[in-house]
Amino acid sequence: MIILSVSALILVLAGPVAWVQFNQRSRIRSVEAAESSDVALVLGAGLRTDGSPSLYLERRLDIASQLFDAGKVRAILVSGDNSTVYHDEPTAMRDWLVDHGVPTSAIVLDHAGLDTHDSCVRAYEVFGVRHAIVITQDYHLPRALFSCAHAGIEVTGTGASSEGGTVSQYRLRELPASWKAAWDAVTHREPTYLGPQETDLDDLLSGS
Repeated sequence: MIILSVSALILVLAGPVAWVQFNQRSRIRSVEAAESSDVALVLGAGLRTDGSPSLYLERRLDIASQLFDAGKVRAILVSGDNSTVYHDEPTAMRDWLVDHGVPTSAIVLDHAGLDTHDSCVRAYEVFGVRHAIVITQDYHLPRALFSCAHAGIEVTGTGASSEGGTVSQYRLRELPASWKAAWDAVTHREPTYLGPQETDLDDLLSGS
């Protein structure tokens, strides 16, 4: 009886994590092997004290810039936390891309990407994204692809380097975060802020 109980507990805890971590791994691509898509979805990763993108976020944005320069994406959707006037990830992300040669007209901002699930659902429901290259750190990419795929987006993903950070801590955090991602997918949790549909991305892609 004890063995069965322990086995059941392990299944409940480990099953969802394995589902999230391995469900979309076949969709991971290098920058060079990335397939063309209308949109690159760049997920937020914090800001420095001066309001500029963190090291990890810079690496994500650099990949988006490379994909745009290579003609593999037509638009870049930057999704991050702008929950206060003192923390505006999307604007900082846009400014970095513009400073590195991406035209403002190719960038769309999602100011309510408060977490991975919210960013993915809002990309689909609010911005109308149906195909995208998801860009985040390598340790985070399997979960991000899972969440975006379950939001309805046909995805591939490219992982940015996680060197120079507390990688072991972040990888450990992926365990509870993956369990939550599975729960969010099963329960179809709505984002903290959903709001009405926005046409900026559709207008950009249609040339309006």
